[in-house]
Amino acid sequence: MTAQHAAHREGALARTVAWLSTRDAVPTALGAVLGQYAAAGDLDLGAVRLKSTVEATTDRITETLFADVEAALEAEFGEPMAFEYETKLTMPAELTLGHLYRQAREQASPGFDPVTREDGGIRARLPLATGRTGERTERDREAIEHVEHAESMTKFIVAALLDGDMRDARNDDEYGDFVVDRDLSDDERRRVARVAQECLRGIVEEQFDAVPDGVREAYDRAVEISEAHQDQDERFRDLLAAALDGDDDAREAIRREYKFRDFAGEHPFAEDELAVPYLKTQYDRVGVIYDGMIDAYRAAGFEIGEAFERAIVLAIVGAQVWLDDVDDYRADVADGQLTPVTAEYVLADDDRAAYRAVRTIADQYFDLARRYAARADSPLTGIAIEYILRSGDPSILPGHPG
Repeated sequence: MTAQHAAHREGALARTVAWLSTRDAVPTALGAVLGQYAAAGDLDLGAVRLKSTVEATTDRITETLFADVEAALEAEFGEPMAFEYETKLTMPAELTLGHLYRQAREQASPGFDPVTREDGGIRARLPLATGRTGERTERDREAIEHVEHAESMTKFIVAALLDGDMRDARNDDEYGDFVVDRDLSDDERRRVARVAQECLRGIVEEQFDAVPDGVREAYDRAVEISEAHQDQDERFRDLLAAALDGDDDAREAIRREYKFRDFAGEHPFAEDELAVPYLKTQYDRVGVIYDGMIDAYRAAGFEIGEAFERAIVLAIVGAQVWLDDVDDYRADVADGQLTPVTAEYVLADDDRAAYRAVRTIADQYFDLARRYAARADSPLTGIAIEYILRSGDPSILPGHPG
């Protein structure tokens, strides 16, 4: 086969995969893998297997945390109670764990997987490669320690993310994500939320004693910025209400203070990224939490590059817009909540223009996130971006062409 024929076949395969990845009949997870292949031109089967490994680990972490919550609920209510909390906000911790798993595998001897502790390939057939049968090299022991440290730190991070999200839900008086295996009155649901959040908060505080001081500093800094954004909520609500009443000054204020708000201090973005709509407000709203998460990992001794950090932050901001804000559009309008989606429907000339603007803005975030994921050599993050993109349901928005 000539090089020209091979290139033609590879191009045809990529186009076919890209087409398949958009079909409704293809499961979202498979579509995400195919979409990553179409975008990157390379199907990384190792990343697909790593995705399952990471999910299994974080599932175990969450089960351990929720077992403590269930014990606290049983003490509160006097009977056993199964507990779940539905959130997408732990995905960046999963991706970071996957990134650290890859580091450990690159650090280990060829053929040894420090994540699963399994030997493979020729090394499994040559036991003397380690010096003596059953004896690990220093290189492999360090790789195993890297994995164990990464999993321990991820447990702390997941607990902190769940605690913060639960606290926000309680502040907003929203309890739909607190799921138990019995019917609850409104008052009982509030009690469940209080007990669950306080239990997670206690776990976080206890673990702070076991991590370097820099971890707490990163956490506190991110929470401070996020809470400062929440303090502006009433101002943003007032602007949305006035804009809905036809106030042109309010619309201009939304553009200036919300859509194109400037960064006053330090920020992690390149100059050409600062023109992306809602970057400052959405960074303060949710992105900074994941900057703080990465800084916490770094303070614990892990080396994580800026490209991976930006991929995570931009992907999660895109997810906030494309998943949560799109899905909550009608509820946010009824509640007077200013988001990038509700903002576009008062800034645009009509519903169709607003719909197109929302799609374009989400695509800007995902395109940037893909670029950084590729630069960080993180196909797992690339798969996650495609998964987020395919999980959104823009058909609920006014002006949708379908």
